[in-house]
Amino acid sequence: MNAITVTPRGQITLRKELLRHLGVHPGDKISIDTLPGGEVRIRAVRPKGKISDAFGMLKREGRKPLSIEEINEIAAKGWAGEK
Repeated sequence: MNAITVTPRGQITLRKELLRHLGVHPGDKISIDTLPGGEVRIRAVRPKGKISDAFGMLKREGRKPLSIEEINEIAAKGWAGEK
């Protein structure tokens, strides 16, 4: 059992191993659900949404979208160290 000490202000600190297990990083959120018998469930809060919500997020006014061929060409030049 991993015991955690409660501070006089009622706070606890979760160990790195537990945070790593949850897959959370600084700035991420966790949820805590109370269960019967004085138990709690801690879970990482995962963003919700659809992949389609990301479509168009890089669109810039006045600029035409790049084709996959143009993107591949730019990437190849970048890997070759060209500008």
